[in-house]
Amino acid sequence: MEIEEKEFSDKAKYDFKLVERAKQGDEKAFAELMRRYRKPVYHLILKMVRHQDDAEDLTIEAFAKAFRNLPKFNPEYTFSTWLFRIATNNCIDFIRKKKLNTMSIDGSFKDDNGDDVGMDIKDNNLNPQEEAIKEEKIEIIKTIVTRLPNKYQVLVRMRYFQELSYEEIATELDAPLGTVKAQLHRARELLYDMVKGKKDAI
Repeated sequence: MEIEEKEFSDKAKYDFKLVERAKQGDEKAFAELMRRYRKPVYHLILKMVRHQDDAEDLTIEAFAKAFRNLPKFNPEYTFSTWLFRIATNNCIDFIRKKKLNTMSIDGSFKDDNGDDVGMDIKDNNLNPQEEAIKEEKIEIIKTIVTRLPNKYQVLVRMRYFQELSYEEIATELDAPLGTVKAQLHRARELLYDMVKGKKDAI
């Protein structure tokens, strides 16, 4: 019995080409991948964590991790499937740590071919690996945060590394909450640009 080759959509095939170019150091290719999937990834994450600021933070982490792990990408699956799983795993870690009241995460999403793809999520208790995951996430952000202007570096470190809330950051810096949120939003935009490979982002 012959095994039928998996057919991918034109969109998925184009993604494969972009991934191959990105692996070879083509920053424009990764920027295009990010442009294609930033909104879908953000909305997937927002549905899970139900908080806009947290969703934006987790979206940055997902793309940064995907960029760093492109050499490990397996073309047996679509790029979108792989990216959504990275984003989902980040969310699971975040949800477990914060013990948020969220939607059930035992769901699925449809890939480019319209097939249901399970998340393979195990409902385990926290384990010793969580600290390693946390350290990995910090290292991902550290690879790009040093290029931010100093005032944004301070905010990002407090938000990502110290894991302070927006209110705690405002108190620590003796700054208005609105100012902290606005500056963190700008810092995130700069991080997006750097993740996409814009050398002139700063």
